[in-house]
Amino acid sequence: MTAPVPRKVFLGVTGASGALYGLRTLQLLVAAGVEVDLCYSAAARRVLREECDLVLGDSPEPLLAPGQDRARVRLFPETDIGAPPASGTALGDAALIVPCSLDTLAAIAGGRADRLVARAAQVALKEGLPLVVAPRETPLGRTHLDLLSRLAWAGATVLPACPGFYHRPQTVLDLVDHVCAKILAVLGLPQDRVPPWDGGGGG
Repeated sequence: MTAPVPRKVFLGVTGASGALYGLRTLQLLVAAGVEVDLCYSAAARRVLREECDLVLGDSPEPLLAPGQDRARVRLFPETDIGAPPASGTALGDAALIVPCSLDTLAAIAGGRADRLVARAAQVALKEGLPLVVAPRETPLGRTHLDLLSRLAWAGATVLPACPGFYHRPQTVLDLVDHVCAKILAVLGLPQDRVPPWDGGGGG
C-alpha cells in the first residue's frame, strides 16, 4: 500500500556544514504545498550565517524563496520540547533532519530527546512515521556507521547528502537540489528541479 503524500512535515536543521541543503529542502517543500514545522539548532543558525550570509531571527521569512507564503512555515526554538512536533498527536506526516550533524545522529540513535529536533525524530520512530536523516560528513568512522545502521534498523531512511551528476549540474545549487529532490521523492512529493533518470542515451 502506498503511503499518503504528506501535508505537514517537521524539518529539523542541525549544525553540519551544508546549510543550503536545509534551506532548499524547506523551499521545495513549500513549493510542493506542504506545511512545515521548522526548527534550527543554535549550531545550524551559526552555519547558516557563515555559509549563506543569512541571519535567522524569530521569523522564517529570510529562508523562503521570493513569493513563498510564510504562513506555511512555523518556526520553533530548539529548546521548546513542548512544541506540537514533540507530540505524536501533532508531529504531522513525517520528520526530516537536513542536514543531520553527527551530534544529532548520536542523540537520535541513543534515544535522547532533550532538544526539539531529536524529540521530533523519536516521535516519528515511535509512531511509525517516515524519518529521513541526511548526514553531511566524510569520512565516516565506525561509530558513525554503527549509529546510521541503528537508525536504518529502527525504520529511518538514511539519505546522505551525496549529489548525483546524471542531470548535468551546472551550479552548486543544481547539486544541492539533486539531494533535496531525493528527499522529496522519499515522501512521494513532486518537484520540478531535477528530472527523473530517463535511461540515458549511451550504448
